[in-house]
Amino acid sequence: MKEKSEKKEVKKAVHKKVKVETAQEVEEIKQDHKKIGKYLESVGRRKTAIARVRLFPDQVGFKVNGKEMEKYFSHPSFHKIVNSPIARIKPTEKFAIEAKVNGGGINAQAEAVRHGISRALVLFDSELKKRLKKLGFIKRDPRAKERRKYGLKKARRAPQWAKR
Repeated sequence: MKEKSEKKEVKKAVHKKVKVETAQEVEEIKQDHKKIGKYLESVGRRKTAIARVRLFPDQVGFKVNGKEMEKYFSHPSFHKIVNSPIARIKPTEKFAIEAKVNGGGINAQAEAVRHGISRALVLFDSELKKRLKKLGFIKRDPRAKERRKYGLKKARRAPQWAKR
């Protein structure tokens, strides 16, 4: 019974973004995560794509919707987008990443995964936030397709006008 209550306390401390005063407290939280074999989870969004990303510390691998990342995102430019937070930060620890993505196109999905990984890294180590923010990975890109308006062919495209 004690183990369950301890696990709940650890989850609360990590997911509530509790202000931690000392480095020792940060290490304790990380150790507790490793004990219960948990992951850090966050959500990334871009246009209509939503990615739920899980970071498993001290493991290796990268899966998106149950497939290897290289198979899901077939083009190398998408690999670059998805791996950019980890490539730029170069963390001392290894991470296994698991992502579930739906909605949007393939490019928006890649950017949503990038956003989710960045947010999970901040949960892992709050000191990374400043660096990731400077790189532009923390901010959600709010741009989306504008809706079509009544009487127009597209969002802003009016029908062709003829004098006679």
